[in-house]
Amino acid sequence: MPELLLSIRRHLDLTGIVLGGLCLVHCLATILVVSALGLGGQLLLSPEIHRFGLLLALIVAAVAIGGSALRHRRAEPFVTAMMGLSFMGGALAVPHGPKEAILTIIGVALVSLGHVLNLREHLSGAR
Repeated sequence: MPELLLSIRRHLDLTGIVLGGLCLVHCLATILVVSALGLGGQLLLSPEIHRFGLLLALIVAAVAIGGSALRHRRAEPFVTAMMGLSFMGGALAVPHGPKEAILTIIGVALVSLGHVLNLREHLSGAR
């Protein structure tokens, strides 16, 4: 059973990294499409998309990184991801625009880095 939980957490870390990449693409594509073409502003800039993304990031990070932090007792993945989630939450508090995009991109990068650090802990513990 513990091996099954580790496998699930590894997959969630990989999922977190992929979701972070998709969020980054969304942020950059939104800036380009809305500013260059003036299209999709209502859909791509919708606050609901950002709230849902933050909720999803919180759930995946809590299960993957939070659970693993209790097991391997390493603070770096947890602290890094929490800083990233804080940036993502801060992005919801500012109006749409460059500040929001910058905060979100920093946050997503930090959460993804937290997942990478967590995966390294899994791999070093598996040896």
